[in-house]
Amino acid sequence: MRPAMKPLKPLDEALADLLAHAQLLPGSDTVTTFDADGRVLAQSCVSALQVPPQDNSSMDGYAVRCADVAAAGVVLPVSQRIPAGSAGDPLQPGMAARIFTGAPVPAGADAILMQEDCEALAAADGLGSVRINAVPRAGQWIRRAGEDITRGAVVLSAGTRLTPAELGLAASIGLHELQVACRPRVALFSTGDELVMPGEVPPEQMRPGAIYNSNRFFLRAMLLRLGCEVTDFGIVPDRRDATIDALRQASSAHDLILTSGGVSVGEEDHIKPAVESLGTLDLWQIAMKPGKPFAYGQIPRDGGAAHFMGLPGNPVSSFLTFALLVRPFVLRLQGVVDVAPQPIAARADFTWPKADKRREFLRVRHNAAGGLDLFHNQSSGVLTSAAWGDGVVDNPAGQTIASGDTVRFIAFSELLS
Repeated sequence: MRPAMKPLKPLDEALADLLAHAQLLPGSDTVTTFDADGRVLAQSCVSALQVPPQDNSSMDGYAVRCADVAAAGVVLPVSQRIPAGSAGDPLQPGMAARIFTGAPVPAGADAILMQEDCEALAAADGLGSVRINAVPRAGQWIRRAGEDITRGAVVLSAGTRLTPAELGLAASIGLHELQVACRPRVALFSTGDELVMPGEVPPEQMRPGAIYNSNRFFLRAMLLRLGCEVTDFGIVPDRRDATIDALRQASSAHDLILTSGGVSVGEEDHIKPAVESLGTLDLWQIAMKPGKPFAYGQIPRDGGAAHFMGLPGNPVSSFLTFALLVRPFVLRLQGVVDVAPQPIAARADFTWPKADKRREFLRVRHNAAGGLDLFHNQSSGVLTSAAWGDGVVDNPAGQTIASGDTVRFIAFSELLS
């Protein structure tokens, strides 16, 4: 009698189980702010100053006292010129100051008039005068001290994944170095005697049943985008002893071992018994399409254990299970708290009349009308669908889609960075 099939594991439950094992990697690195793009902060950044440090002008123009400009057409003598990077003298009543963007507002001034609302009048000597052609409002075109950042504020919290904007923010409070989480060390290998590396055999000489190893390329690229240090172990032969040797070597110096293929229970699938001979393994059937088989385990080593994750071999299944399960796990190892991709509402310009018992991730692309078009072939082996699309529709189990329906869209930019 065949053993009873295990119930499919919901994707959200599988992710929660994975993240429960994802402990922050010990230690941290110190890197220059120039080199911190994509890294995760290990220590919050607290401002020792306020930004801007003083009231400054947001326009090229003239600093005035509102009390001196009761009506348009007033002419005021220009007492000083204040470029950015210099400090002016206090503005006396009945005077105006020529001022430039970013320059400190002189004491006594309470408004800036942009130069388009003014007419400079030349003089034989000195700075001349200016005709004011608009009535100012108190505070206009003045950036207040500390309106961006106040002294003592936590500007960036630990666990923040740094982007160019955050790097600029860190630099704006004078930080030239940042404490960041250690890079996860990931061992990557594929299993399958049918796999061939591009460049080793030309297409016309491929043996029957052989395929090029595409998974290795996109998985490595996705890991590098997540800040990992990747060791490529290549293609491991479909033998149990070779698989055990590769796993033992990989576990000794890596935080995560990632494989694609060989996580089923067939006679030629050696990952499960190989991992179990060295540590522990759970083989899950996840209620997602594409991407049902997924394995998680641990292999003990000195000072702890290496995590193991086994992805399905079909390329789109491997691509999406990485994006939805491995990516959040790797980010959590670095201390990122919010690891879930953010879906947005979008309009389906297609029909999906047949509901599936699994949660589906349909490859789609935005069209010129602002809706989503569906790739014509949603097979788990058609990697063209991922290259063509700009995201997926997260379609609940048992759900059909009619043209015009509002669906949950997850952009690849959310899943691949």
